[in-house]
Amino acid sequence: MSVPPLPEVAPPPGPRKLFLEFARMGLSGFGGVLPFVRRAVVERNRWLDDRGFVELLSLGQVLPGPNVINLALMLGLRFAGWRGALAAFSGLVMVPMGVVLGLMLLYQHYQDVAAVRRMLTGMTAVSAGLMLATGFRLAQSLSMTVRNVLIGGVAFVAIGLLRWPLVPVMAVLVPLALVWEWCIGKGAQA
Repeated sequence: MSVPPLPEVAPPPGPRKLFLEFARMGLSGFGGVLPFVRRAVVERNRWLDDRGFVELLSLGQVLPGPNVINLALMLGLRFAGWRGALAAFSGLVMVPMGVVLGLMLLYQHYQDVAAVRRMLTGMTAVSAGLMLATGFRLAQSLSMTVRNVLIGGVAFVAIGLLRWPLVPVMAVLVPLALVWEWCIGKGAQA
């Protein structure tokens, strides 16, 4: 008797599960929650595969507002309707907000302690490393075409190395990438 393989994507969660998971993510991700959201959604719970996560995150990035909150709202809405969207948002934002308010009161009291300043500097480096690792993981789920590498490389050089403002760089690169992809797609159809 053989054991059937696990399904690639798990059954959709309900509002309670969404609240608990997004609260867990929000409490884990001080300085940047995206790595924790990806790990929880793709690896631990298998609600989406990498490609589905990248697609939803991309949509969340072009909508107004913080992309991770947009992602939480879209996931909640997809899996459990309005109640799911509210549960995911509340877990991601409201629970950590209470913790942050408490930490803010502590920081006001201990802000002049040198060890506290050094600790915050170290947390900044950890957060940057987590974001970089998540970027590499997300890039691995995309096809490595010359177009994708070129557009991504130009974005990295312009924003990361030259420190040009994000909005003008994206205002040029996003339409360029869309037109380039559209032209390639029309060429393939001909």
